Amino acid sequence: LDYVADGGGLVPLQCASYCFRNNPEVGKLIGAQFQSHGTGIFRTLIAQPDHPVMRGFAGFESWDETYVHGQHNEQGRIVLEYRQHDQGNEPWTWVRSHGKGRVFYTAWGHDERTWGHPGFQNLVERGIRYVTGHDPGLGGLYQNDRPFIVPETTAIRNDVKTLSYTDVGNEIPNYVKSKKWGEQGQPLSQMQEPLSPEESLKHWVCPVGFRVELFVSEPDLQGKPICMNWDERGRLWVAETYDYPNELQPAGAGRDRIRICQDTDGDGRADKFTVFAEKLSIPTSLAFSRGGVIVQDGAQTIYLKDIDGDDVADQREVLISGWAMGDTHGGVSNFQYGLDNWIWAMQGYNASEPIALGQPQQPFRMGFMRIRPDGSEVEFIRSTNNNTWGLGISEEGLIFGSTANGCPSVFMPIPNRYYERVRGWTPSLTLSSIADSNRFLPITDKVRQVDHFGGYTAGAGHALYTAMQFPQQYWNRVA
Repeated sequence: LDYVADGGGLVPLQCASYCFRNNPEVGKLIGAQFQSHGTGIFRTLIAQPDHPVMRGFAGFESWDETYVHGQHNEQGRIVLEYRQHDQGNEPWTWVRSHGKGRVFYTAWGHDERTWGHPGFQNLVERGIRYVTGHDPGLGGLYQNDRPFIVPETTAIRNDVKTLSYTDVGNEIPNYVKSKKWGEQGQPLSQMQEPLSPEESLKHWVCPVGFRVELFVSEPDLQGKPICMNWDERGRLWVAETYDYPNELQPAGAGRDRIRICQDTDGDGRADKFTVFAEKLSIPTSLAFSRGGVIVQDGAQTIYLKDIDGDDVADQREVLISGWAMGDTHGGVSNFQYGLDNWIWAMQGYNASEPIALGQPQQPFRMGFMRIRPDGSEVEFIRSTNNNTWGLGISEEGLIFGSTANGCPSVFMPIPNRYYERVRGWTPSLTLSSIADSNRFLPITDKVRQVDHFGGYTAGAGHALYTAMQFPQQYWNRVA
């Protein structure tokens, strides 16, 4: 008591509020006394974000004991965090002044689940710096676990045209939820008529404050867009397909193409169109490299380049062959240039035996992989748990992905090669979802699913937002 009153600092943590119960003055010094607890996973509400201890600290979530305190001493006390519960807000973290000294207390800290959390460590460091008269901010920002505030979405518009349907005569498969995969009910017959691009735009909903704009559509596009990428000049490259999914053609005999779409007058709409390459079949990904573009063309990975400057490919080179396409829904996709100067990609559930510049590579199926830009090597990175289509790379180079069914988000922590170097060490190398749910709640009953009923299915991407035009909570945090 005298030490703190004379200018010292005190940092009691968690159960320290249940100590010295035979001396009420110590309880007053700490600021309250433990009364009871349950347990749970929770995060706190920051009450004083501008206090020196909390400035730059976004909070964290952890399992811990849910302390309830009694005998509160509010004199000289500033509550920094509350634990919210059904009965109200429980003071959780606070500072007190006592004479010339300071006290920092938090109810966090039962066991290693909290003690091992970087957010807890940062908070305690801030508290120690504060009570010793130093700048808490020197503990560093802690924003890693800040909550994402789910935004409100725009209202469904009521100025849309009535949807029209054509009777196709019981030709639409009607898969039903069943313990047996592929079981069908009475076929459906009503097929919705397509909408114009302008009318389709009216059906979009998005977060309030955002808007969806049309850049290019039919008739300027002459096939189904299957993948796209933006070049360094701000031009959109679109792969158009007729062949997907059921009519894969021999190499060089396809009906698909890559079209360059350019906005020349700055109005936000494409107005110049150039066919860069034709005779492709099911081109599922493209990435720019060495002045040209690497394209996944069905069972081959090819390199295309314009030599004479007319935006039409003159050079065509097969980099990698041997990609299995027994099921066109399980091919290679999502080429992205990684920070390691490899092209990262995803392989679907087809079992492939790639050949890179004539050299056989490791056979594999469904998961993360990477390719040298010159096509000289393919490395399988890690397996996922089903047909794999999504890939995302963070600012730091962390690798995320998703699968087509039931797995909206998966994190790739350690490549296979590190396990394979340790003899006898064979943990499960199959990655599963990190998402808390895969529920899918459609706004209409006009939705058909083959399987994973009521869940995430037909996923084809996992793009991480790493720009800075959206609000800050999106930066490097949202897929």
